[in-house]
Amino acid sequence: MCGIAGLILRQGQSPDATILQKLTGALAHRGPDGAGHHVSGPVALAHTRLAIIDLATGDQPLFAGPAALVANGEVYNYRELRADHALSCATGSDCEPPLHLFRRDGLGFADGLRGMYAVAIHDRVSRQVVLSRDPFGIKPMYLAEVPGGMAFASEPQALIAAGLVAPRVRPESRAELLQMQFTTGAETIFEGITRVLPGETIALGEGRVLERRRRAALPEGGPLAVTEAEALARFDAAFRDSVDLHQRSDVPYGMFLSGGTDSAAVLAMMSRLNEQPVRAFTAGFDVPGAADEREHAATMARAAGAWHETITVSREEVWRHLPEIVAGMDDPAADYAIIPTWFLARRARQDVKVVLSGEGGDEILGGYGRYRAAMRPWWLGGKAPRTHGAFDRLDVLRQAPTGWRDGMVAAEAATALPGRTRLMAAQALDVADWLPNDLLIKLDRCLMAHGIEGRTPFLDAAVAEACFRLPDALKVRKGMGKLLLRQWLAQHFPASEPFRPKQGFTVPVGAWIADAAEKLGPLVAAQAGVAEIAKPEKVAALFRAAAGKREGFAAWHLLFYALWHRRHIEGRKAEGDAFAFLGQG
Repeated sequence: MCGIAGLILRQGQSPDATILQKLTGALAHRGPDGAGHHVSGPVALAHTRLAIIDLATGDQPLFAGPAALVANGEVYNYRELRADHALSCATGSDCEPPLHLFRRDGLGFADGLRGMYAVAIHDRVSRQVVLSRDPFGIKPMYLAEVPGGMAFASEPQALIAAGLVAPRVRPESRAELLQMQFTTGAETIFEGITRVLPGETIALGEGRVLERRRRAALPEGGPLAVTEAEALARFDAAFRDSVDLHQRSDVPYGMFLSGGTDSAAVLAMMSRLNEQPVRAFTAGFDVPGAADEREHAATMARAAGAWHETITVSREEVWRHLPEIVAGMDDPAADYAIIPTWFLARRARQDVKVVLSGEGGDEILGGYGRYRAAMRPWWLGGKAPRTHGAFDRLDVLRQAPTGWRDGMVAAEAATALPGRTRLMAAQALDVADWLPNDLLIKLDRCLMAHGIEGRTPFLDAAVAEACFRLPDALKVRKGMGKLLLRQWLAQHFPASEPFRPKQGFTVPVGAWIADAAEKLGPLVAAQAGVAEIAKPEKVAALFRAAAGKREGFAAWHLLFYALWHRRHIEGRKAEGDAFAFLGQG
C-alpha cells in the first residue's frame, strides 16, 4: 500500500525535480515508511511506501533489466506467481513478480494477478510507461495531460499540489455528486483529470496514450445450473482461499466488524484460519435512537473468540474533525459512512497496520434492496437503480441538475450483457461505478489518511467466479438478499443470526445538521461553491428541516460539497472545526 506518481514527457523534455518532490510530498500520508524515485530521460516515477510485505528489501522502485516499477497495493498471489512461472526475484516483495511478468508478457502481464493494485512500469527499451489498475478498482490511479506530456498519481490532489493541473470543477460531475453522492466513469470532478478505469492497462509514450486494454472484474454469461449444496461448497472454498490470501502480511492485521452479514462472514473465516484471536473493531454513535450495531457485533466477537474494540463517535468529534475527513476525499464521495470509517481507521492504527472488511459482499452476492426492485418488470413496480436524485423536488438549487444520469445510462448499457438476468445486470452496474467510485474511494482515503491498509476479500476473482453466475434464487428469495451467504453463515457461524431482520447502518448526520442548523445553514449557504449553485434562503430552510430523511440527505450533500470545495478548489487548509473552517475569511 503506497502512493505513486509520475511524469511521461515527450523526448527531449526533462522531468522537473521540484515537481517530483511536490508529487511525493502530496502523497506522503499514503506511504509514511519511505520514498523513492526513478528518473530516466523524459520519464520519472515516484513512490511513497507503507511497508506491509517484505519489510527489509521491498523498497521501490523495483528494477529488472531495462524496466522499473512502482506500485500501490498488494498482489496477494505473489508466491504462486513465483513458483508457477519460475520467476527469479531479487526481493521478497509482492510487487516484483508483475515486473518480471511484464518483461515476458508485455501488456498482458496483469491477467494472472490476484489483488488490489495500481502499477506503473517504465520500459526503457520501448520508451513506454505502462499503467495498470486492478479489475474491481480497489486501488486508485489518475491521469492528466500536462505541459510536455502526461502525469499520473494515486490521488488527484497530488497533481494539483504539484501545479500540473488547475483545480476547476467539471459541472457534469458536480451534478452527479449532488444527486447520487458519487461520480461515474473515467471523468473526475476536476477538469483535466481522468481515472484509469478498473481493469485498464494503458501504454503511454511520447507523452500520449498509445494503447488501452481492459480486464473484466466479473465473468461473462448467464446463471449456471448448480444446486444449493454445490453453490455453498464453491463459495466456502473460494472465500476461504481469498481470506487466506488477504491475510498475507508481515505486520499485524485485524478487521472492521459491523453487525451485518458481510463482516460476519469475514470474521468467521478469519477465526477459522487464525490460531490467535482476530482483532476486530466496531463503531457506534452517541445519538439516542440511532442504528447501533455494537451490541450484536460484540456478541459475534465473543462467539468467535475475537479480541474486540468498540468506539463511540460523538457529534462533537464529528464537527471537530469533519474538515479533515472531507479533505481526504479529493475524488469526492459524499457517503456519510466516511465518518465512522475514518474514526475506525484512526483507532485501529494503534494496534494493526492492515484491516480486512466486507466491502463487495452486497454487490457480489445480491444484497441491496434496489436489486429486488430491478428484478421486477416495470409493470410490477420494477425500476432502474438511482432514478431519483437527492435534490429532486426540493427547490434548493438554482437550476435543476440535468444529465446527471448520463453516466449511469451508459454503464447500464455496457453491463447488460447477453445472458445476464436483471439481477446480474444490476449487480454489474454497481460493480462498474458505485463500488469503485464510492465504497472503495471511501475505504482507500479514510484508511490511507492514517497509514493503514484496507483489504476486501469479497472482491476477488475466485469469489466472483464462484458467486456472480449463481441462479437468482440462490441470491434473492422472498424479499431477502444474499441468501447463499446467510445459509453459509447459518452453517458455519450461527451466532451471527444471519436471517434476522436487516437493521441497516446509518449515520445520524441529519440529526446533527438539524441541531446545528441555525449556525451551519447560513455558513454553508455563504460558501462560494454553494452560492454558485444554490439559493441561500432555501439552503437555510433545508438545514432546519434536515431531521427529515430526504432533507437530511440533501443537506449532508451540500455540507460535504461546501467543505470539499473550500479545501480542494479554493485551496484552504483544513484547520479548525467545521464551523471555524467554513467561517474563515
